[in-house]
Amino acid sequence: MSITGLHLLLSYQCTNECDHCFVYSSPSARGTMSLRFARNAIHQAQDVKGMEEIWFEGGEPFLLYPVLMNAAWYAAMVGFRIGIVTNGYFATTVEDAMEWLRPLVELPEIALSVSEDVYHGSDEGDNPAARTREAARRLGIEADAVSIEQPCGVVIEHEKGEPILGGGVRFRGRAADRLADDPSLPRKPWHEFTECPDEDWDRVGRLHLDGYGNVFACQGVVIGNLDARTLREIVREYEPDTHPIIGPLKRGGPAELVRHYDLPLKGEYLDACQLCFLARRALRERRPDLLAPPVVYGEDPGDASQGEQD
Repeated sequence: MSITGLHLLLSYQCTNECDHCFVYSSPSARGTMSLRFARNAIHQAQDVKGMEEIWFEGGEPFLLYPVLMNAAWYAAMVGFRIGIVTNGYFATTVEDAMEWLRPLVELPEIALSVSEDVYHGSDEGDNPAARTREAARRLGIEADAVSIEQPCGVVIEHEKGEPILGGGVRFRGRAADRLADDPSLPRKPWHEFTECPDEDWDRVGRLHLDGYGNVFACQGVVIGNLDARTLREIVREYEPDTHPIIGPLKRGGPAELVRHYDLPLKGEYLDACQLCFLARRALRERRPDLLAPPVVYGEDPGDASQGEQD
């Protein structure tokens, strides 16, 4: 691994229920991280060689405003760069947004990524994302817009050479269920998806951690849990070749995952993420420890099979 960042999913809860959301966030989703747990994770991140930045995500992290601000300050004080991903729902006016963001002004290094696209209502005239970015500009906080367009039939080439659909949507999470039925979108046979276009399983650059203690190499693919091991131990003991999910993905992409477990998914798919997500969901009953939590796979958000950390 060459870890440089830890991304804390403060909650799967969100103000929106976007069709493209790859962690299936919604207003009713569970999985909240306490301040004590967040600070402990940040403390453990100090023991991981190469760790430079802490990001706060969700769901919508500003729904846990006191936890977010306290944890962000703690992470900054121990030397990490800070990033926050938000939809800016709180920006009823630019002036109001400035008050929400003001506690971040004095952090040494802070960046905002603000979701601003059709899925977040930015095409409907009322644009909280734009107001959030303007408030950040006035306060001197770096803020970029993150935009995912609706998928189209245009095929472009990914930086790794894998052809992908235009629009930027990856068909995993809720997108695999809600956006994949468009008959105009081109598909390929399952056996052609022989690599992951986004992850280098040997040199994972960032990890995600949720309120259940799950540590992900890719959302929904668990490589350890902070209940059982420290973050340093999880990173040190990571072996992609022997991981029951990552091993097949590394050897031959989602196609190999289907082949290895003889899954009934030998049809046509929009992209590697769709086949991978459906394969992992089909394997959930066999490996719930490695394919978790339920909410990421579109299962009942009230499922209490994993307890939230404190």
